[in-house]
Amino acid sequence: MKTYILLIIALIAFPVVSQANKPIDSTVVNSKTFTIVLDAGHGGTDPGKKVGSVNEKDIALKVVKKVGAMLEKHPEIKVVYTRTTDKFLELHERASIANKAKADLFVSVHCNAAANKSAKGNETWVLGLHRSDDNLEVVQRENSVILLEDNYEEKYAGFDPNDPSSFAASLLTQEDFLDNSIEMAAAVQTKFEAALKRKNRGVKQAGFAVLRLSYMPSVLIETGFITNKEERDFLNSKAGQDKVAASIFNAILGYQKDRDINNFEVTPIDIEENNQTEIIAPQNGVESAVIYKVQIAASSGAVAPKSYNFKKLPEISREKHGGIYRYFTGNFTDVKKAITLKDKALAVGYDGAFIVVVENGVTRRL
Repeated sequence: MKTYILLIIALIAFPVVSQANKPIDSTVVNSKTFTIVLDAGHGGTDPGKKVGSVNEKDIALKVVKKVGAMLEKHPEIKVVYTRTTDKFLELHERASIANKAKADLFVSVHCNAAANKSAKGNETWVLGLHRSDDNLEVVQRENSVILLEDNYEEKYAGFDPNDPSSFAASLLTQEDFLDNSIEMAAAVQTKFEAALKRKNRGVKQAGFAVLRLSYMPSVLIETGFITNKEERDFLNSKAGQDKVAASIFNAILGYQKDRDINNFEVTPIDIEENNQTEIIAPQNGVESAVIYKVQIAASSGAVAPKSYNFKKLPEISREKHGGIYRYFTGNFTDVKKAITLKDKALAVGYDGAFIVVVENGVTRRL
């Protein structure tokens, strides 16, 4: 009986022992969803710009729904809408939806308008101070919805939608997102120019309230002028909306793929010395200094080891092991500095970050 019991224990323990002795794959990564918030401008009692029977709010909603339908076919992307029906939303509500979703990107879709009916083309905006009277005219029009809201003075803490200085403090808090916002805006304009064959009015900066309140890379797209008959007919047509939506979709997809690295977090597992992929012998018999780095991510795709691709973390480096690229931040001889940087990486969202030690060409987990 005793022998029988010992045999059962041994059989139960065998898989555990085998697993413990099995080489650990330090390239395992966990997939992380890329969340995008699509915002159809205006809505409900706020038609946006209206020319005849053509409403900006209707075009924006139709385009957003088409973009969303294409994005939803990609399982790694989560789509959140600020509205899917003709309803009024206050600007702070739109931003709140994005912030609560912890979105990786916020895209607001609009149509442009001008007193000059020959004005045409598309442009994409990011947060910034007003640079010209033309910029101020656009931002005042898009921000004017605030004045329709009840108690807007309280909701926006004294913010004046017509005063450029109201945005100065916000620019400081959102500076970290600006590079990525500009990159996304440029991608939209490039796709528009290639697919729509219309005037590229470029990437511009202005103090849009909905961008000011959204704490992630954010853009506001003016798809064209509905005050221009040719563009109004185009934007109001199914074919035109399909082309506009496809261009925005392709820009978003390219932006998301360029940030593939930020959608993966390294599984926090041990790196055993006997599982090293590379050993470099010290030259001239002199031992190299011990270096401490923080491993923050791993991906099957190569991403430029630049700080702006890694949430502003410093001194990014990249190594390839097999078919996986690993990314590190920092390069210290002082472990205390590495610990501080690891804490910073954890704080900005790299939950699997850990310290590695590089000594005489051998890498191991601390």
